Amino acid sequence: MEFLDGRRPAHDLTYDDVFMVPRHSAVASRYDVDLATADGTGATLPLVVANMTAIAGKRMAETVARRGGLTVIPQDIPVEVVADVVGFVKSRHLVFDTPIVLAPDQTVAEALSLIPKRAHRAAVVVRDDAPVGVVSAEDCREVDRFAQVGAVMRPPAVVVAADEDPRAAFDALEQTRAAVAVAVDGEGHLVGVLTRAGALRATLYRPAVDAGGGLRLAAAVGVNGDVAGKAAALLDAGVDALVVDTAHGHQDRMLDALRAVRALDPQVPVVAGNVVSAEGTRALVEAGADVVKVGVGPGAMCTTRMMTGVGRPQLSAVLECAGAAAGLGAHVWADGGVRHPRDVALALAAGAASVMVGSWFAGTHESPGDLLEDSDGRSYKVSFGMASARAVASRTSTESAYDRARKGLYEEGISSSRMYLDPARPGVEDLIDQICSGVRSACTYAGARSLAELHERALLGVQSAAGFTEGRPLATSW
Repeated sequence: MEFLDGRRPAHDLTYDDVFMVPRHSAVASRYDVDLATADGTGATLPLVVANMTAIAGKRMAETVARRGGLTVIPQDIPVEVVADVVGFVKSRHLVFDTPIVLAPDQTVAEALSLIPKRAHRAAVVVRDDAPVGVVSAEDCREVDRFAQVGAVMRPPAVVVAADEDPRAAFDALEQTRAAVAVAVDGEGHLVGVLTRAGALRATLYRPAVDAGGGLRLAAAVGVNGDVAGKAAALLDAGVDALVVDTAHGHQDRMLDALRAVRALDPQVPVVAGNVVSAEGTRALVEAGADVVKVGVGPGAMCTTRMMTGVGRPQLSAVLECAGAAAGLGAHVWADGGVRHPRDVALALAAGAASVMVGSWFAGTHESPGDLLEDSDGRSYKVSFGMASARAVASRTSTESAYDRARKGLYEEGISSSRMYLDPARPGVEDLIDQICSGVRSACTYAGARSLAELHERALLGVQSAAGFTEGRPLATSW
């Protein structure tokens, strides 16, 4: 990557401060761009769901891995629960989505409480593991809440074999105008469901899968307590990457934790962070990190910079840390600060192998929280920072009341924030489509067929706040 005048600016830059200049390109189509990462995680998209309790759960992990990304299960989750999540995610189908399953005698109230948890907004009614009907929120409208779903369900309009070509499933859905196709195995047992958009995505994305064909996911471990013991348990559970995580990564406890993890001889990538300097990056790589997480304070739920004055504008942090990591044969993840697809493209241009996304994905059907409505009927989910009072209370639940109260006095981050679902993009896959469209187009503008070529060919300029505003679309005319 280079700047227009050939010199790096004297002051640090955020993503909003820069723009990318088009270059001569021989890339004819955005579909000719390969977005696979080179960080050893096996991801085919450069997207990582941040290890935040309000965002990264098994549902998110399944969906994102099916499209090629990676989800990091938070360090606060008990190891036995993580093991269950790993088993669940790795057993999911690579094409068909996991459905909500109901028995015919379950109530409409139960259906309405579960259907909003899926972007396809439907449930499959089964008897003896075989699908006998499909029920949607629309089917339950103005129906007695104690009525049984068997009375309101409709027979599946499209039933396909588990090995059906996604294009054929799309054509069948298009012809019948059905919302979902129901997939069954050779014995007629339910396998999953597929929407028209899901069928299209199955032809556009490559799932992130391990050697056994299971979907990939990662898990985090902190730097306190029995780090080696928990890391060993996570590795035994089958995680595909191990993230050693703390807010201030350039410290002795992190270096000790990294050495303890590396002593286990893990056969998966070890990620560590967070840092924002070349010095911090080199320290983590030399202690055993394959990938370094970069970012202090840019996250939407983070108040670190306002509370402490500590942090660094994210683009400059990524640029410096990526250069230091590359010199040691390692990689970086850009963690935080992305609010638009352009930000992801710029982070990758600066040298990040992948970009971590947190709050942006909180307001989706796949995040773990319950779907709520405000007084205007707008759907939202509640998100919170991992250093907030809410997260600290959960993390210290086994400690004494005195120790919990003392730690509760010093918290950072937002404990409750409404993350509204975009009616046009309510699912995480909708956001992945938007991000990948922007990144692929950015690559074509730069003349790059891969992320490595994007980093090599990106030409950036520095702009004023007015320059950034000029690039924003107008919701209404002037």
